[in-house]
Amino acid sequence: MKILFISHNRLGDAVLSTGLLQYLVRRHPGARLTIACGPVPAPLLALAPNVERVLVMEKAPLAGHWRQLWRQTAGQRWDLVVDLRASLLAWLLWAEQRRVLRSNGSDLHRVRHAAAVLRLSEPPDPKLWLRPEHEQTALTHLPPGGPILALGPTANWGGKQWPIERFTELARRLIAPDGLFPGARVAVFGTANERLAAQPLLDGLPGEQLVDLIGRVGLPEVLACLRRSDFFIGNDSGLMHMAAAAAIPTLGLFGPSREELYGPWGKGSASVRTDRDFDDICNDPAYDYRKQDSWMTTLSVDKVEAAVRALQIRITEMAG
Repeated sequence: MKILFISHNRLGDAVLSTGLLQYLVRRHPGARLTIACGPVPAPLLALAPNVERVLVMEKAPLAGHWRQLWRQTAGQRWDLVVDLRASLLAWLLWAEQRRVLRSNGSDLHRVRHAAAVLRLSEPPDPKLWLRPEHEQTALTHLPPGGPILALGPTANWGGKQWPIERFTELARRLIAPDGLFPGARVAVFGTANERLAAQPLLDGLPGEQLVDLIGRVGLPEVLACLRRSDFFIGNDSGLMHMAAAAAIPTLGLFGPSREELYGPWGKGSASVRTDRDFDDICNDPAYDYRKQDSWMTTLSVDKVEAAVRALQIRITEMAG
């Protein structure tokens, strides 16, 4: 059985859809998968079972990336095409079955929304895969030796970034002798081009407890490092969704995005938002998505720390 799975360009959306990959592999264990997606999530999706090819869709003018994908896929007969991008392509291919996700405004969380494409009543949890070499790399960066607090202080837009000095204050509180994670190492994640934004956090943490992973490992190794961590705190981002999929306690920070649609998924995850709700922010006359000013300033360190403690208590109770 040959399946074409058309996933997303953005990392977070792609991660949220990976439960469908897991479902397809389990439902059709002998299937051969071809995945089409953007360049950022490609290294992660390539690790799914039964993947034969990954077709990387580099955005091109005049929908050139779609024309390229058609040339790469039109010469085959597909048993199933799953299209999460609501494109015309699925209807132009020779396919026994097609499942095309509606793109119009669902008020469902994106995991539930994606599950509708396969008509699933219960949405499958996001699932990511690794190879032993990725886990070995993570072990070199984060060897055994006490708790690890993982931080994702950046996002793909400045408006969604909690002020960096608040990340510093929160981390120092949590790893203090009387904190929730006394003496913990702090692993800071981000891409190489986010180093400048994260530098005040790196400078503000005790050097012997800091693990600087910004731009130093690829996405599969990032996932492996997250799996070795004990708790993740970060802005609404693809990294946040990776942490939740890694099944570690994950707290997402929200302001100009909707946690009911994009919050970290899973029983061990939670969201905390600014004192202003999404509509209040977006209806502010000063709101401009083209600018990089933070809209997270009404989220206090006290409020985030309280949310961390509440999530940790909830997880402890579930384990007990």
